[in-house]
Amino acid sequence: MRTTRYFDEQVRRKRPYVDLESCWQVVQSPLRRERQPDGRIRFWGRITLRGEAESRILRVVTLEDGETIHNAFLDRRYREEDE
Repeated sequence: MRTTRYFDEQVRRKRPYVDLESCWQVVQSPLRRERQPDGRIRFWGRITLRGEAESRILRVVTLEDGETIHNAFLDRRYREEDE
């Protein structure tokens, strides 16, 4: 699994709850997958953060190859009917 410099230097610093294992799980088994106009790919998946009982939706954005992780964050706007 590869990551971009942006992910390593910005995302992991600003969002310590994001770990590579969770990102990889979302990419491997997404609830939804969508290609952006710029070629990057969005993946949505359900994760449970450490210390929490309820699951949340993590959006992971990869480069065009579908494997290099560029961004990841909790997507509060995702709705079940979007699935």
